[in-house]
Amino acid sequence: MRIFICFEGSSTPIDVPPDQTVGAIKQMIKGNFMVQLSNDKPQQYLELSYGGAVLQDSWALFDVGITSGRAIRCLIKTEQKPAMWVFNAVTGETLPVMGNEASLHMSVAHLKTVVSMQTGLPVSTFRLSTPAGVQLYDCNQLKDYAIKEGTTLRLDTWDGWVQYLRGCLRGHKLTVQGHLLENLPVMRFQLQVALYIAAALGHLDLAWWLLERGMHAEKPVGVHPYRQWCHQTSHRDTWKCPIHTAAEKGQLLILKLFISKNPLALACRDPAGRNPLKVAVQHGHSDCVHYLANKLCSQVSLPNIVLPMRIYIQIKRWVCLGHKRAASNRCQYTCAAFNARMGDTFLVDGFNQPNMSSNSIKVATKPSRRIKITHNQDVRSREDHLLDKISPHCSRMAKEKAIYCLTIASTFTEKPWLEQLSIARTLIRRHDHNMA
Repeated sequence: MRIFICFEGSSTPIDVPPDQTVGAIKQMIKGNFMVQLSNDKPQQYLELSYGGAVLQDSWALFDVGITSGRAIRCLIKTEQKPAMWVFNAVTGETLPVMGNEASLHMSVAHLKTVVSMQTGLPVSTFRLSTPAGVQLYDCNQLKDYAIKEGTTLRLDTWDGWVQYLRGCLRGHKLTVQGHLLENLPVMRFQLQVALYIAAALGHLDLAWWLLERGMHAEKPVGVHPYRQWCHQTSHRDTWKCPIHTAAEKGQLLILKLFISKNPLALACRDPAGRNPLKVAVQHGHSDCVHYLANKLCSQVSLPNIVLPMRIYIQIKRWVCLGHKRAASNRCQYTCAAFNARMGDTFLVDGFNQPNMSSNSIKVATKPSRRIKITHNQDVRSREDHLLDKISPHCSRMAKEKAIYCLTIASTFTEKPWLEQLSIARTLIRRHDHNMA
């Protein structure tokens, strides 16, 4: 069959068999296009992409839906090695932190911001430590801990939170409900953390349930109640709200949900003073920018009056501020500076153990927290739905292999969902054929 190779502004046809591997095509391109790759550090290599996904050398063209007449994009890439690695104790994955030698001089606070963006976890839910177990504090630099290039740091969360955060990352509402703690302030903090993660990863069902529980997208995650004594020196991203991370990640459906629940979220400011529109602009999410801009320029219909959205937001902010001041005046003689009680745990950096070692603890839960599931409610994730569809082809493979094939197929972002599913099925059939 004949395919087209798009390289350096030109499209050249080449004839290949349907079962040709990507690695063999790269060798053909090197010969036909006289491509000279540098072997010096950093090394250069060829990258072929189709449908928005990078093609692996071991793949055959037909396996990923490449037929006659299709065009494959070819680029010369420069190999980039991570400056360091971070082992995530929540997911069990090791994440690369890209950069050069200058990255080893960044602050710990900046590194935690980078890790938070990669994992979707708020900075107040984890700590970083060296391979020797020394905790990294936000106020220090990485060079203060003699961290070298290629070092693997460790990410740990609060004890007893591993299963809870895994449920949040997967969007499993029942898992989140089943691992809420009994302590009321900690439970509120957990729910706000779950809303932040749902906003970052686009878990619409979980986000809707949390809003119904009284969580607010325009309120920051904050710090753990155990750390309220040193909250003034906490990481600046603890003041980031779920609405900001949704705009940062380009989660349009989540933004629509948050703003329909409370239009005040349009004017919410992050630690850098940016509203969600500015965050979306800086991260290049055009669909989110159009939606947020249209909402800010829209009108709100009230009984006997129509107000521009900006004026309506300003009035709502005045009302909320008045309510807060009135509540503060009523309680000024009865409220303490901290919402702490006798016997509560409190942590101070450098003086006691942080209780953040990702250890398991036995958590007692109340059955009343679990919601009743009716036959009309679909509580399965999209991943489980896909697994049901491919089950006729995966009788001899583990569920993890099916998930792996689905993950690969989902990287073809320019392909419709059904074509991604077809690619996943083809990869599974090929795997079964090789195992037979």
